[in-house]
Amino acid sequence: MAKYIFVTGGVTSSLGKGIFAASLAKLLQARGYRVTIQKFDPYINVDPGTLNPYEHGECYVTEDGAETDLDLGHYERFLNINTTQANNVTTGRVYQTVINKEREGAYLGKTVQVIPHITDEIKRRMLLLGQTLEYDIVITEIGGTVGDIEALPYIETLRQIRWELEEHDTLVCHLTLIPFLKAAKELKTKPTQHSVKELQTIGVRPDILVCRTEMPLTDDMRKKLALFCNVDRRSVIQALDVDTIYAVPLEMQDENLDITVLKKLQLSAEKPINLDKWREFLDKMRHPKGEVHIGLVGKYIELQDAYKSIHESFIHGGVANNCKVIVEPIHSEYIDEHNVEEKLGHLHAVLVAPGFGNRGIEGKITAIKYVREKGIPFLGICLGMQCAVIEYARNVLGMKTAHSTEMDAKTEYPVIDMMEAQKKVRNKGGTMRLGSYRCDLQKDSLAEKLYGKEHISERHRHRFEFNNKYIADFERAGMIATGKNPENNLVEIVEVPANDFFIGVQFHPELKSTVDAPHPLFTGLVKAAIDYKSGVKKAADVKKAAVRV
Repeated sequence: MAKYIFVTGGVTSSLGKGIFAASLAKLLQARGYRVTIQKFDPYINVDPGTLNPYEHGECYVTEDGAETDLDLGHYERFLNINTTQANNVTTGRVYQTVINKEREGAYLGKTVQVIPHITDEIKRRMLLLGQTLEYDIVITEIGGTVGDIEALPYIETLRQIRWELEEHDTLVCHLTLIPFLKAAKELKTKPTQHSVKELQTIGVRPDILVCRTEMPLTDDMRKKLALFCNVDRRSVIQALDVDTIYAVPLEMQDENLDITVLKKLQLSAEKPINLDKWREFLDKMRHPKGEVHIGLVGKYIELQDAYKSIHESFIHGGVANNCKVIVEPIHSEYIDEHNVEEKLGHLHAVLVAPGFGNRGIEGKITAIKYVREKGIPFLGICLGMQCAVIEYARNVLGMKTAHSTEMDAKTEYPVIDMMEAQKKVRNKGGTMRLGSYRCDLQKDSLAEKLYGKEHISERHRHRFEFNNKYIADFERAGMIATGKNPENNLVEIVEVPANDFFIGVQFHPELKSTVDAPHPLFTGLVKAAIDYKSGVKKAADVKKAAVRV
């Protein structure tokens, strides 16, 4: 039977429960245990697919097409495993299931209540992955903060699970804040004491306290926390602020977190831990041999979490090239032909980000025109790829009014159009082309050279596609479709071979980049940026290389 670890949070949100859960999982995985992590979110949305990125950060998409919380990205990047639909559950999904059962008559006329019906459905989903026999340990992160009304059913379910299972089969890690008051020049434990008291009032006693803090905890403070929070001294774990999230597993190892957890779960800690690759990655990250500046052109740049996976992929790609990537966020809404050189001229590469809607589109198109004509390495993702197609149609093919029907339904040249299967779709949530699809690469193309193979599989999240009606026009003019889905001939990748590095992809490569396996498109873009910075590029004037038709 699998063991279950639950991660709760107190005092304040945004303490990093997801990073902590991923770090603990990494330590246990490095000791040979099969581990997975799941996230339970208290909001009533069925999934984050319809949420504005400003509300909840990026929407992370799994291999099987689930639109999930961004924390699942951390899980995959740390563990180098794929998560699924079962790894992210929301209150909306739980209530939807219970209401559907009630409509079907599954409750035999009973009054449907939070206890037992809602908590039973939460319990079923919490224990589901542990019953597959694929995992030794299942870590469950409960979103929100103890004391939130929305989180109460989850904490109650946790209480019931602990009551039903053997004591050594479950464990609760409570992540909390130890604030430092500058005026008093001391750390304060009272908020943590109150948070634990709140948890105990609901009937759950934490086994391990994980204390986020700016300053080191003294021995006396650890003893005080252990005494007043009713945990043993070794179970007070210090979680100091660090320079990178990738340092957290090693910090937790220094606190003997993995050993403490395994002892409490009555699991063996005899097998030596192997984090050599992780340490090597961290060492390269902290001691790069060079640096490049890469622009991230998007419309949600005020919130870094809106492009979380892209930022992390740049870290992975930078380490693979022994190079520090300085990502410069640039708001596409404020780019025009008058300031584009000022904003982009100093950069060594540019990535145009995914997104939806008309806002900032013209700025993205202007940015792409500039980097294409200057020969600056370029990667466009999803909408970024579509903008590259629109820009090429307007400025090379002479289709001045070319656009996507997402922005202009009556455009004369719909070079980007809604997918046929999407035209009858009315509901917004969970109805896009989602998840992993195959792509066949053209031999000797830039994409094939980067991937090192001719057949790949990548994750998608879109409704619009390249309009194949225009493909011959584009290819005659120098923009080549080098990647296609073999089932429906959908264009997945476009390139401009006249440039050293100009590639747009309909899929989301950032969703598959991990510490152990940096994505080839990001490692390739960083390498191209290094070459561009050092002056290694084609001698031809790329501005004149495209054939005008």
